Amino acid sequence: MLEKLDLKKKMSREEYMRQVGRLQVRMRELEFEMLNNKVSVLCVFEGWDAAGKGGAIKRITEILDPRGYTVSSFAAPHGDDRTHHYLYRFWKDLPPASKLAIFDRSYYGRVLVERVEGFCTEQEWQRAYREINEFEAHQVSAGMVICKYWLQISKAEQLRRFKGREIDPFRSYKLTEEDWRNRAKWDEYLVVVEDMLQHTSTSHAPWTPVEAENKYFARVKVLRTLVEAIEQRLN
Repeated sequence: MLEKLDLKKKMSREEYMRQVGRLQVRMRELEFEMLNNKVSVLCVFEGWDAAGKGGAIKRITEILDPRGYTVSSFAAPHGDDRTHHYLYRFWKDLPPASKLAIFDRSYYGRVLVERVEGFCTEQEWQRAYREINEFEAHQVSAGMVICKYWLQISKAEQLRRFKGREIDPFRSYKLTEEDWRNRAKWDEYLVVVEDMLQHTSTSHAPWTPVEAENKYFARVKVLRTLVEAIEQRLN
């Protein structure tokens, strides 16, 4: 799936400003339509480190009413979360009727980082494909809209962004030793990402791979596909 993406896709700043503004206004309108129709939306973001997940999330929420959405960021489980099934902590942050919930990384960590780093057994991550598909099917059958995004960049572009973060005092905190360790396992992660997309892109909750080499193009694609998915559900 990732091999078919054209990472050369670009968008000019002028076109970006025109489209992103229009889509943000439409997203705000849909926020109130979701409220009136009791429709919930879950937006899942996965992707390479420095692929632009935070920037895309910011453009979704920039002019929304803050009472209508939540953003949850997930790292390794700790405390009570470690004593439950791995999906437990994500259940707690699912959106209620009429709300938008955004997951900055998600339960897909079970078949990504946990698989690569050996934090779960082979039996556990293989079983997770079925568990995740069933989990999402339950939400969709109850009326939820699920939009899932994988933000794809090249290895060279990731290095360029890492180096930019290193020298930027306002963004250097984003770059950690874990990012460099993950980068060293790029080829291994590429295999598990392809497996994830193949096994968990379903008719009720398909993955949207996003060409994220150009941030303007990526942000507009995310917003546009999210708006279209919500409109389709409301109609």
